[in-house]
Amino acid sequence: MQLEKFDVIVVGGGPAGMMAAGKAAETGASVALVEKNDRLGVKLAITGKGRCNLTHMEKDPLKLVDPFGRNGRFLLSSLSRFGVEDTLEFFRSRGVATKVERGSRVFPETGLNSEDVVNALSDFMFEGKVKIFTATTARGLTVSDGKITGIVTDRGTMSASSVIVTTGGMSYPGTGSTGDGYSWAKDTGHRIVGPEPAICPVKTEETWCSELQGLTLRNVSLSLWRGGKRVSDRFGEMLFTHFGISGPIVMDMAKEIGASLTKGPSTLFLDLKPALDKGKLNARILRDLEAHRRELLKNGLKDLLPRAIIPVIMEAAGIPAETRVDEVTKEQRKDLIEAVKSLPITPTGFLGYRWSVITSGGVSLKDVDPKTMASKKTAGLFFAGEILDLDGPTGGYNLQVCWSTGYVAGNEAGLYAKGGSEKNPSSAS
Repeated sequence: MQLEKFDVIVVGGGPAGMMAAGKAAETGASVALVEKNDRLGVKLAITGKGRCNLTHMEKDPLKLVDPFGRNGRFLLSSLSRFGVEDTLEFFRSRGVATKVERGSRVFPETGLNSEDVVNALSDFMFEGKVKIFTATTARGLTVSDGKITGIVTDRGTMSASSVIVTTGGMSYPGTGSTGDGYSWAKDTGHRIVGPEPAICPVKTEETWCSELQGLTLRNVSLSLWRGGKRVSDRFGEMLFTHFGISGPIVMDMAKEIGASLTKGPSTLFLDLKPALDKGKLNARILRDLEAHRRELLKNGLKDLLPRAIIPVIMEAAGIPAETRVDEVTKEQRKDLIEAVKSLPITPTGFLGYRWSVITSGGVSLKDVDPKTMASKKTAGLFFAGEILDLDGPTGGYNLQVCWSTGYVAGNEAGLYAKGGSEKNPSSAS
């Protein structure tokens, strides 16, 4: 069945899709947004534990894209048109004031949350009279003579001069992110990189990790080693779980851990006291032991370390559990310091897409114009958001990708549709 015809159809009602739909409508185009869930922004509503880490407070585009690695420069054009300050003003003007928290993470002000962010984007689309089709599943794209002509849905065919695919990746599949857009992109000649889970918890070989389930460590350092060389390191917060380890520094390093494991055996080393070198740590331990000289060693370390991890540290140092403070030798103290500064953890894999925050990989950036987000393979087709081969660390980086690429894709798709089907999308300004 043939449904309505629009200038622009956006497939996917996440952050990039809602931004793209609203911006396309601002160009004067008639716009439809198609979303398989019964409401918009399902995944967005749970980001940052419902608080929504909107962006990362870094005004220098070069510094902002650096954590994305070699693909980061692709973002410079879209950031120059809609950057961090534009994002803050966009939401402020729609009732979502923001604040900067630890680590330059930007959140809605106290009293506001991710639902307010979704509402702001919904208002943006309402202003442009975007027609929203929820509970509608897109099945594929329709193309004729190398040009997009619309999409096929479970309700029928919808025609359009431009289509923007913002279907996301494969992380949190329960929110509707099932990788549908990858197959559509591949069918229209685009190369697909990966995909793989990213920003996800890590499974470990050591059983003691699961025994510490629920323990959070703050201000610790975690380094990744392979073949006697340091591959990567992070400083911050981590968490022990029933399957291994998680938390910001672990999840940020997950992509590098995965890549390292494909090249050979890899080991993580946990430094519980990165602010203290071995000499200062030795002095601190001596003071603590002197204060508890008539007690068991595990009690003498309670001021230095979380009580739950002390047995693990003692075992790693080869010190019997019931050793008394006055029995500790100089050599044992040396081994204790080594365990505190360099506790080995063996990564074995990941939990997969169900637990990953984002997806690594996606539509190859070689097939997308960075100035317009237009496909280089199919006229009238655009991509934005997580479906692209772009993935940054936690801290608001990945949502900024959605805002910036969604804005540009929406603007260019609208101009392309209004300018006529003969217009090359890569030439749109």
